[in-house]
Amino acid sequence: MTANNHRSILLRWTHKLKLMHKGFIRFTHRSLSSIQAFSSVLMLLSVIASIVSLVCLVIHAGYEHTYSEYLTIRHILRAAQGIFITNVVFNLIFNLAHTVRQTRSVKWIVDIAILVTLLPWIYPHPQNPWLPWLEQILYSNILLYSALAAYAILTLSYAMLRMVGKRTNPSLLLSGSFFAFIIIGSFLLMLPKCTYGGIDYIDALFVSTSAVCITGLTPIDVSVTFTPLGLLILAFLIQIGALGVMTFTSFFALFFSGSTSIYSQLMLKDMIYSKSMNALIPTLLYILSFTLAVELLGAVFIFLSIHDTMSLPLDKEILFSLFHSLSAFCNAGFSNIPGGMSNPLLLHGNLSIYWIMSALIIAGSIGFPILVNYKDALHQYIRDIWRKLRRRNTEIRPVHIYNMNTKIVLFTFTMLFLVGAVLFFILEYDNTLAGMTLGERITQSVFNSATPRSAGFSSVNPARFLNVTLVLVLFLMWVGGASQSTGGGIKVNTFAAIWLNLRAIVTGAPSVTAYKRTISLGSIRRANAVVAISIISYLIVSLILLWLEPHLPARDLLFESCSALFTVGSSLGITSQLSPASEILLCVAMFLGRVGIISLLTGIARRRHAAGCSYPSDNIIIN
Repeated sequence: MTANNHRSILLRWTHKLKLMHKGFIRFTHRSLSSIQAFSSVLMLLSVIASIVSLVCLVIHAGYEHTYSEYLTIRHILRAAQGIFITNVVFNLIFNLAHTVRQTRSVKWIVDIAILVTLLPWIYPHPQNPWLPWLEQILYSNILLYSALAAYAILTLSYAMLRMVGKRTNPSLLLSGSFFAFIIIGSFLLMLPKCTYGGIDYIDALFVSTSAVCITGLTPIDVSVTFTPLGLLILAFLIQIGALGVMTFTSFFALFFSGSTSIYSQLMLKDMIYSKSMNALIPTLLYILSFTLAVELLGAVFIFLSIHDTMSLPLDKEILFSLFHSLSAFCNAGFSNIPGGMSNPLLLHGNLSIYWIMSALIIAGSIGFPILVNYKDALHQYIRDIWRKLRRRNTEIRPVHIYNMNTKIVLFTFTMLFLVGAVLFFILEYDNTLAGMTLGERITQSVFNSATPRSAGFSSVNPARFLNVTLVLVLFLMWVGGASQSTGGGIKVNTFAAIWLNLRAIVTGAPSVTAYKRTISLGSIRRANAVVAISIISYLIVSLILLWLEPHLPARDLLFESCSALFTVGSSLGITSQLSPASEILLCVAMFLGRVGIISLLTGIARRRHAAGCSYPSDNIIIN
């Protein structure tokens, strides 16, 4: 065959391909409405398949099952796999331009992984594979289950973010997401493979609520109840609760799946206090990466401090370090060893771990807006140094690198921490700190000043505290950590605002100021509302708890209700003695304390529009 024949055949095939492409374009234009409708149906089926596949994976991992049950689960997962593959292929064929424009690199990896799971369907298992290790990966359940889980999580995250784009009330969406994870977590903790001897649902619900609301109260001994799988689920619930459900779903949906509606991005920008929509993904990345980095670094330091000191095998030392670093940074207060931080092997043999845990607690309760502000300030300093080294004029920089919120929070947080440590040292010197060396007393004073902010760890028995010390601890629990942090309470920002407002009233100042800035009237009003609602809520929860548990000491019940409502987790030892009704009451208190009663009420209440006229002002007697 001559070269001319080859050229003519190539031209004919090229012409045929062009005609096929033009025909496909005409078909897609004519069938656009049908394609969009089928795409919507596929999306809905993918969401349903995602939920079903995750449930099946949980059942597969958490239950012992027979071979027939295993085959049933396998068939259901295969059906979900077929839906996922169909969705990917359909979008690549009929929505290629939109898919390429909106899909990010990691989403491409997940889509390719789903398509790769199709290979075992097409090609039978080879008897003599070329690459044995590749054959083991492609034909293993690990690849299938991992791809299904990843695709399901991304699909559900993107679906949740699309709900935000439908102008769903942000407060109700946030509250609903926490409630959903509490219920899911309660069922996960009841899986047979998660506990050594089973657990009642009310206890599972209580622990799940405590974990998602990063409180730490528990009616059971975590160290002897949960298996490593149970501890893994508990750690996942803690991490979700600390960072917030919307932070995770927003990260997955935006970073992996591409852009979303302008409304949803604006709402998420306000949730994480990003400066602009362009900084939305970098801010999310910074929050998640900082969290994981600090938790990993804390685990390394904890491991070095306890290695060969507690007579634990290496795997349990690693588990202890990872779990306690996560629990401390998230201010959760859970421990996976008997006695927790009051374990004698720690209390009388290891001081360094208390300093490490205190640093992690403070890092978690200082607030993500503060950390983002520090990141921006560090970038500004690095740019200034770099320009000086290159002998260029310094660029125009912000007048205030550290904003007013950062300055107020750091000053108030530091003062509360130092005053708390000094007062605890003085008050408990001859009580719970008796018999300790000076170094141990200082260490325990620092730790017990940090942990009431929301962490809830107990190194010395709080039931033995003097009454005056308990009042101090209650005050620290009430204040809690900073806003947008893993800490609880009314928040340091709120306490600082009402204190500055009090100073302005006493001195007769026309406005509330700090660091040459005027604090807005809206912030002062919201701070006053938070304080008022916190006191009313504490009064209601305490009265109901006292009514439900008349046989328990009032001192212990008042402390317990404060610990639950302000998501601290400290207890005087009565949690396991509470009735189911009291446990449900504390679950409600922990939930309200985590999502914020003000936020929940503003989500439920109807928004009032400005009146058409302004009324004359008048005074009420306040004296």
